[in-house]
Amino acid sequence: MESSHFSALQLKHAGLERQIAEELTRPAPDLSMVRSLKKRKLRIKEELSHI
Repeated sequence: MESSHFSALQLKHAGLERQIAEELTRPAPDLSMVRSLKKRKLRIKEELSHI
């Protein structure tokens, strides 16, 4: 159970990383969106560290 949960969190983390990178490469990135994505990514990273 924990390993599948860990894998799911890793996939979410990678997806958020990709979204952040895509947003930052746009001509006029939405910085509030980037900030929100980074906060979500950090929460997932913290959860991963407690597993």
